[in-house]
Amino acid sequence: MHIWVDADACPKIARELITKTAMRTQTKTTFVANQALHLTPSPFINMKVVAQGFDVADNVIIENCTRGDLIITNDIPLADEGINEGAKVMSFKGMIYTKDNIKQSLNMRDFMDTMRGTGVLNPTEMGGQKPYSDKDKKAFADGLNKLVR
Repeated sequence: MHIWVDADACPKIARELITKTAMRTQTKTTFVANQALHLTPSPFINMKVVAQGFDVADNVIIENCTRGDLIITNDIPLADEGINEGAKVMSFKGMIYTKDNIKQSLNMRDFMDTMRGTGVLNPTEMGGQKPYSDKDKKAFADGLNKLVR
């Protein structure tokens, strides 16, 4: 297994948990982002800096992952592609995506995009993403441990 992290939106605490897990389990891990991140030096941890641009990091992850790898992302289309490639996929909040639940997540994402695009939902009134909570941290740590075993 190789862990691929869509690192542009990765919360710092999730990055720390991923790093600790990679070192503890000696699992190769690559953080992919359009800027360098400070990572704990380890032979198991790699940083791949990609060009700025729409889906550049996602494309690098999909091109390099193989069946049985783990992709960590909040990007629903990337999660769907990863599942289709045979990868395990989870979000930074511990949601484990499967063939059984990814379509529902894609449909909800598309619906929300349509609502924002038509002006029914105003993004500034929605308040943005909620802060990373202790509950999110625990769910993420539990999901990561389950998938990396």
